Amino acid sequence: MVILSVLDQTPIAAGTTPAAALANSIDLARHCEALGYHRYWLAEHHASPALAGSAPEILIAAVAAATHRMRIGSGGVMLPHYSPLKVAETFSLLAGLHPGRIDLGLGRAPGSDQRTAVALQRDRRQQAPHDFPNQLAELIGYLENSLPADHPFAAYAATLPGLPHAPEPWVLGSSSDSAAFAGDLGLPYCFADFIYARQGDIAAAYRQQFVARHAGDVPHVAIALWTVVADTDAEAQRLAAPARMMFAHLLTGRSIAVPDVETALAWLADRPELDRARAGRRVVAGSPETVRAGIRTAAAEYGADEVLLVNILHDHDARKRSYALAMQAMTGLAVAA
Repeated sequence: MVILSVLDQTPIAAGTTPAAALANSIDLARHCEALGYHRYWLAEHHASPALAGSAPEILIAAVAAATHRMRIGSGGVMLPHYSPLKVAETFSLLAGLHPGRIDLGLGRAPGSDQRTAVALQRDRRQQAPHDFPNQLAELIGYLENSLPADHPFAAYAATLPGLPHAPEPWVLGSSSDSAAFAGDLGLPYCFADFIYARQGDIAAAYRQQFVARHAGDVPHVAIALWTVVADTDAEAQRLAAPARMMFAHLLTGRSIAVPDVETALAWLADRPELDRARAGRRVVAGSPETVRAGIRTAAAEYGADEVLLVNILHDHDARKRSYALAMQAMTGLAVAA
């Protein structure tokens, strides 16, 4: 059986506030824990009217405090914005507060446009260097106290605030480069199928390149899959319309709050060429039976051990019901929707 987890982008519904989106993330996490989901990850996006999760480490603390069993983590921390030591200290602290439950998913995308990425830099005189592999190796060195003795910052590994507990690091990505980074360092890997679909060859390459750092380490592949579930295929496609409208705006360089379904359907009907632009992306949307088949197909393509379900819906209750129906579809167990 495929393990089911959640990737939450903390969407802001039009007509509501970012603070309401934050409250919805905590509510959805409680709901998904009761449903039996394995882990719950919070995404990082900046300067966005659509997504409120600009500081996943803070949301992780709130969600972990509101839940009891699920693993909670970042999906992910965009490491180029930060000092590896700062990230190590932050997630060590979270692991100390919630032992055995904290994941540190790491990505190299900006989680923003390029102008915002520069605004996030402390030094704006030039673009930050592209040194993600070095940052990643340094961060792992702090978490595992494995930096060479002559490394100028090696002593800081012993000062992490959550010791002896540590987060579980992951690499997130949607390219062969991210797979290589994960494989070379022997880290679990989550592929963003909802960004770049049907890339099972990348997962296979990760497995081939995997170098175990510890005895017993084996490759672990998860995929993040865009998934909307409703009672019927037609209703699920209807609920997915706001995300299609949002994506169409992104193609023109704009970001908007999540529109309601009727607004999205009317807008898309007037712009069929923009609606079709998302055709290359996989959207598993439909009844429980349709989605069960779609999840199984996607997991088989990657040989995935785990699937993180991600979606953006305008109605919070419909979103909660989507996760309930997905779990019911995959387990065959009746759940409270």
